[in-house]
Amino acid sequence: MKSPILVALSSLLFMSALARSDVASIPTQDAFFNAISALCGKAFFGTVTVDNDPSDSFANKTLIMHVRRCNETQLHIPFHVGDDASRTWVISKTGSGLSLKHDHRHRDGTEDTLTQYGGHTVDGGWAQVQSFPADQYSKELFVENAIPQSVGNTWQMYIYPEQFTYRLIRQGREFRVDFDLTKPVDAPSAPWGYDES
Repeated sequence: MKSPILVALSSLLFMSALARSDVASIPTQDAFFNAISALCGKAFFGTVTVDNDPSDSFANKTLIMHVRRCNETQLHIPFHVGDDASRTWVISKTGSGLSLKHDHRHRDGTEDTLTQYGGHTVDGGWAQVQSFPADQYSKELFVENAIPQSVGNTWQMYIYPEQFTYRLIRQGREFRVDFDLTKPVDAPSAPWGYDES
């Protein structure tokens, strides 16, 4: 008969293994996540390379992505547009793939009405490319805020040795920013709603 201590230890080890497996993903997703994580602490200039519906939001603005916070299951990547530090991309391992969320804040740190939208991978993707079709929360948020055209959004991210790309596509809409990974720049200050640490 096993001692209660051994049973308890076995249970703890089993639960620990389960917890680790909850954030496991397939090799292509791990490689994608790790490639971005390897840039942690670095910042890079970007250029809008495709925008079939241009707005003043990005015109003549300095674009900087900053791989700011990284751990084994989550990456925080602020996307600075001029002096607008309202946007942070959050990539998370979920146990069934990868999630992308857009954390949008006001200057005082409070959440924007349109925030935490994004999507989840539906397949393994590639080590260099992952796609995130809009999830149900995002679709409901878009409809509630009178932008139903966005329910068809898919966000894509590409990571190659010399370039990182953020891309939004849906029927009739494409927006893409390419970041030059060969020339790191000074990291910007913390995005709105985050502390400097």
